[in-house]
Amino acid sequence: MENEILIITPKALKGEDGFKTFSIRVKENLVMQLDLMSQKTGRSRNELISILIEYALHNCIVSETLETKSP
Repeated sequence: MENEILIITPKALKGEDGFKTFSIRVKENLVMQLDLMSQKTGRSRNELISILIEYALHNCIVSETLETKSP
């Protein structure tokens, strides 16, 4: 153990792990639903949001028709 060398490598820069941090605003009832789902599944709110966004992106269709509002 006398001659063992400690090698310290450079730390990866933030964002180079394939993840990006950003803020969003959501309605309070959505946060409550996420928190409930988090408690039931043992997954973090962040993990659930990532799962749900990934699912939505793979299972939605972008329409070329403009949305019309009902009176």
